Amino acid sequence: MTKPIQLISPVDGRVYAERMPLSLDEAKAVAARAKAAQPAWAARPLAERIALVKAGVAKLNEMKDRIVEELAWQMGRPTRFGGEFGGVNDRTAYMSEIAESALAPTVVETSDRFERRILREPVGVVFIIAPWNYPYLTTINTLVPALIAGNTVVLKHASQTLLVGERLAEAFHAAGVPADVFQNVVLDHATTEALIGARAFNFVNFTGSVGGGATIERAAAGTFTGLGLELGGKDPGYVRSDADLDAAVDSLMDGAMFNAGQCCCGIERIYVHDSLYDAFVEKAVAWVKALKLGNPFDADSTLGPMANVRFARVVREQVAEAIAAGATPLIDPALFPADDGGAYLAPQILVNVSHDMRVMKEESFGPVVGIMKVSGDEEAIGLMNDSPYGLTCSIWTQDAEAAAAIGARIETGTVFMNRCDYLDPALCWTGCKDTGRGAALSSLGYMSVTRPKSYHLKKVTK
Repeated sequence: MTKPIQLISPVDGRVYAERMPLSLDEAKAVAARAKAAQPAWAARPLAERIALVKAGVAKLNEMKDRIVEELAWQMGRPTRFGGEFGGVNDRTAYMSEIAESALAPTVVETSDRFERRILREPVGVVFIIAPWNYPYLTTINTLVPALIAGNTVVLKHASQTLLVGERLAEAFHAAGVPADVFQNVVLDHATTEALIGARAFNFVNFTGSVGGGATIERAAAGTFTGLGLELGGKDPGYVRSDADLDAAVDSLMDGAMFNAGQCCCGIERIYVHDSLYDAFVEKAVAWVKALKLGNPFDADSTLGPMANVRFARVVREQVAEAIAAGATPLIDPALFPADDGGAYLAPQILVNVSHDMRVMKEESFGPVVGIMKVSGDEEAIGLMNDSPYGLTCSIWTQDAEAAAAIGARIETGTVFMNRCDYLDPALCWTGCKDTGRGAALSSLGYMSVTRPKSYHLKKVTK
């Protein structure tokens, strides 16, 4: 018997929302409606599609107060941070601005004998499987270019953020995007896999765990369905001897702790040149001690609960294992009395860590970071690459040439200098190794949701 999908709030442990998942037949009908609606949507002028998408995001902004409150209940982010509207608006604006040039034909020849060109054609129906940690931003990354390019979209959001898909659909439909062009669905895993295996979609974008990505790949095997997979991360920061120490501490610790450490490109391990190590650690400890763990609706809370008790359990296990293996914790949990052993988790800094410990090799996705001393660039490069993941790396230095040279040797999707935990919509968001494959944002983001179509037209001459 089909069971409802429940959203357990990390704030107080109650069932905040529950929805019945669609049956396989109902889900197939959704995909069929999306397929039927796509040609007419693609036939609309590009400017009209852009205007409707921007209007949808404008309608979403009108719901800001409601959305910020719902996000706190669903995944624990303090309301003081105001949701994700800055990034949502910036990414929508940029992807709208570049759409005409990104989707423009490549003209090879226009003469009295031939017309030869390459056009970008929408792939058809795009299926977005979105995560809970930045539930609006991660959806927008694919939703905006997919709709603008002329695709229809089916969105399945994470069970932890069930209401996000509903709000997005509500906003876009209110703006005039047809109901069958953008549909929000609630599905269980079996139905999701069955739809992918039945080639119900032309492109699937999944953001989530490595295991989840592997499941998506298996479901799609033999269907030749395009896949975009943003999976795990263990992003490193490297502080060189010439770094601005205060700036490095402030940004790297924010990158490690913001959103309770639940960021795809959050900083999970830090390597500091031995000349700055002691000072960095001292300042990092002071930075973390200034955080306030508490109810996300309290104005002074800078750290809310993790999104789910089981996520916090993973972090606690990693920390306990590291300490048992010789790591030193520098933050006394007693400083954070809101830590209840459940979703509310005190932040932690670990030193005397090594890559033999899970906390330095496996994704933590929580408010913990390990800090190691390094002798220089060579040791730091070796350690940064000693990971199954490759999303971003962050290099702190005053030497841009050195940062570029180091970045060229790092197995990663993005190289930051004196910055971290940020997405620039003008640059491609991508990863390597177990972080997955595919491209979002930038002009390359349009390549994922379109396919090339060549025209070779020979003109009849007398």
